[in-house]
Amino acid sequence: MASHSHQHPPHEHGHPHRQGSPRAFFWGVLLNSALSGLQLAIGIGFGSLALIGDAIHNLGDVAGLLFGWGAERLSARPATARFTYGFGRSTQLASLMNAALILMAAGVVIVEGVQRLLDPVPVVSGPVAWAAAAGIVINLLSARLFGTGHHHDLNRRAAVVHLLTDAAVSAAVLVSAVLVGLVGWNWLDAATAIGVGLAVAWSGWELLGEALSASLDAVPRGIDLAAVEAALRALPGVENVHHLHVWGMSTSRTALTAHLVGRGDGPLDGELLSLAQQRLAQLGITHSTLQIEAPGSCVEDGAHKPR
Repeated sequence: MASHSHQHPPHEHGHPHRQGSPRAFFWGVLLNSALSGLQLAIGIGFGSLALIGDAIHNLGDVAGLLFGWGAERLSARPATARFTYGFGRSTQLASLMNAALILMAAGVVIVEGVQRLLDPVPVVSGPVAWAAAAGIVINLLSARLFGTGHHHDLNRRAAVVHLLTDAAVSAAVLVSAVLVGLVGWNWLDAATAIGVGLAVAWSGWELLGEALSASLDAVPRGIDLAAVEAALRALPGVENVHHLHVWGMSTSRTALTAHLVGRGDGPLDGELLSLAQQRLAQLGITHSTLQIEAPGSCVEDGAHKPR
């Protein structure tokens, strides 16, 4: 008879990269809201489209942080009778919305930049340079609040991508403003705005592709499917592995299901399942459902097939 085992993920507060999360989102929203207002006022008042573009991207930061904050709170809620996996997928939806915001903001800046390039307007460089410098500091500080754990969470990495990209954007605007002040090339502000828009669009496109892959249950980034299969095949008493599926339950939790075909000469089922779960946890898989079958019972489906 087949044996089954379920490995459940630890509570979210056990993940170091989640500690301090509300504080990071709160201060990120507060600082970037203030920065956006400042940059919009100075950009409009002193004629800098590049700074206005930076402000628009900062507003995207604010919206993205709010989406991410809400999604992370939802993902921590317990499962219900209807939503039996909980609400972890909300973090993936937030990443999709973040990517859409980045692309829309980029489109606005590029179109306006082309129009301004054809008809340059005077730019007062001093206030623009100071506002851009403030953008660098605030965005780097906001990104630092998320620590280093964001690499393991697409939703939090989306927020950090927003912030780091905008810090680079602010640096470009700062250089542009200084050059305009030194040589009087007002067209440089529009050209910088176009470059800013293209850089923002590139980051948004990459994020969109990754978020769509996660929504389609692709193997999460950082998980080596071949290594997972090899680890299961290397277990004592395992003859074959089939019906292997790996997907993201959220942007920070990975799930697996697999059938292990035993040889009949290995350890007891309970010992084998415990060992398998330990190996999977080492590979970053926090939720696994395993089934042990008798020799010769492997029936292929449309799933990933053994090599």
